[in-house]
Amino acid sequence: MTPTATILLLGSGELGKEFVISCQRLGCRVIACDSYADAPAMQVADAAEVFSMLDGEALRAAVEKHRPSHIVPEIEAIRTEMLVELEGESWNVVPTAKATRLTMNRDAIRDMAAGELGLTTSRFRYAETYDELEAAAATIGFPLVVKPVMSSSGKGQSTVERPADLDTAWKFACAGMRGDRVRVIAEQFIDFDYEITLLTIRAKDGVHYCPPIGHRQERGDYQESWQPAAMSDQAIADAQAMAKKVVDALGGHGLFGVEFFVKDDEVIFSELSPRPHDTGMVTLASQNLSEFDLHARAILGLPIPPINARPSASAVILADREADDFAFEGLAEAIAAPEGMHVDVRIFGKPVTRPYRRMGVALASGGCIDRARQVAAAAAAKVKINYS
Repeated sequence: MTPTATILLLGSGELGKEFVISCQRLGCRVIACDSYADAPAMQVADAAEVFSMLDGEALRAAVEKHRPSHIVPEIEAIRTEMLVELEGESWNVVPTAKATRLTMNRDAIRDMAAGELGLTTSRFRYAETYDELEAAAATIGFPLVVKPVMSSSGKGQSTVERPADLDTAWKFACAGMRGDRVRVIAEQFIDFDYEITLLTIRAKDGVHYCPPIGHRQERGDYQESWQPAAMSDQAIADAQAMAKKVVDALGGHGLFGVEFFVKDDEVIFSELSPRPHDTGMVTLASQNLSEFDLHARAILGLPIPPINARPSASAVILADREADDFAFEGLAEAIAAPEGMHVDVRIFGKPVTRPYRRMGVALASGGCIDRARQVAAAAAAKVKINYS
């Protein structure tokens, strides 16, 4: 049987795993790639390749071996120069090589959003040395947020309250960097009312939006999310208008996770990922089509139907130490849903643990948002990791 499409997935974490499943349901063949064997997406993919995504020649070799119809990045740390080169040779990079290159680095996408597109952002400056960071802090003022221009899941991000803490923030950002560029962004701390992810789908039949997703972070990493988040009609319209500007500028087809801060109904652009977003895990419970289904449909040129969401929430299951021999307990208790609610647990299948690593997620739907959040958090707390 000839597959609908052959997809080379670059990065094979938990988001990639769900995306593989969505693609296979549409008849695709997926080759999952990552820097280590038995990554979550590899466990369900048709084939796997192990190499560093920053190794351009290894990336080219995988493309030439499998000759995919679509090259789909799932992580930020990729040799994007090779993606640009491959796209120039008519390989299809999702959504585009430009989008992957710009969003790999917070400075590139921020410069485009604030400069070229004129979106509302926080005040910011870049620094490649500690002295430059001190100068940036003097301009922006305290408190401020310091984070690497290239990282993921909040790695290297911290809020600096006073000058005495700046050196610690610089060292923490450098330790959390991905790739080979030493550069941080220092930005104004926004005392926002709430923050959201607006999943935005750029497809053959136009631009579509999921209901906004609220989320809470710790250490710069998402801990829980819920959908739909309460927003005024005007704030939603402003967020959608800004998201459309960005995704149209980046081009291509696929799902984008666009993050915003909201303060007194003013919507402030924060970041963007040209792929499914970790806070969007909630859509596995909330939406008629998950973010992974929508990404697959957009990539394959399929129509996007109306997107509906019921009150739902997600809460992460975290490890607290390094281990390669462990087991999960408490699943029966976790998925025993209260009356009127539905609870599910997804264990990601990561082969090793480390402090604060996401190992799974609890999902709850039904009732109201507050109830869904309570039930999801309680379910996540019941899942215990037994370290041998």
